[in-house]
Amino acid sequence: MRIKALIAFLLLTVGGGLLIGSVSTPDQWYQHLAKPAFNPPSWVFAPVWTILYVMIAVAGARVWSKDLETPVRLWFIQMILNFLWSPVFFVAHKPGWAIIVIVLMFCAIVSFIVSSWNRDRVASLLFLPYAVWVAFAAYLNIMIQQLNG
Repeated sequence: MRIKALIAFLLLTVGGGLLIGSVSTPDQWYQHLAKPAFNPPSWVFAPVWTILYVMIAVAGARVWSKDLETPVRLWFIQMILNFLWSPVFFVAHKPGWAIIVIVLMFCAIVSFIVSSWNRDRVASLLFLPYAVWVAFAAYLNIMIQQLNG
């Protein structure tokens, strides 16, 4: 893996995540939503996403450095959807639309895992915790929509 690629992917992923997080923080609307009992406390999200973003960046840099066209394309698709979800949910206050975004994101993540599995197993494995977290977040998003729909 090239160091320049890793730095670029870390800046894009972690930096982008910080930027999106700063402009789409949970507001009063979110505070007043009914949430399921398994909703994690707010402080959990920042450290989990920071760790995941580092793992996502490393995976992206690996497939980029190996010039793996399909995994690279899927990496960017999932990242766009990842950065879209928070503004749709927290800024636009559209949890129903956010479900569509997060389901598409989960599909892109799983597609990345499958497409990179035989070509870069490490990149693929780095996406497994991300897939689990996004599946949980999707379930949480669906439950919030049902409780408040």
